[in-house]
Amino acid sequence: MSEPTVTEAIDNIYASLQSDNADVDKHIAALRLAMAREGVKEAVFDPTKLAQNNRSGRKMMQAYFRQRGVSVKFSA
Repeated sequence: MSEPTVTEAIDNIYASLQSDNADVDKHIAALRLAMAREGVKEAVFDPTKLAQNNRSGRKMMQAYFRQRGVSVKFSA
């Protein structure tokens, strides 16, 4: 099985968030590895695809991902 790209890892995280955060830590770890492999500094998420698309939800997500070594940014 090949390693996921950053885009695939982000899509897996969206699916995980929609499934009540099932395996989200595993997908974050895969995202961190994909970012390192591709030289990406921060992951860009679409806020419209999030379960909690409000400021506090986005800040909570950023803090959770930062604790796991992933810098998160949201698209406009």
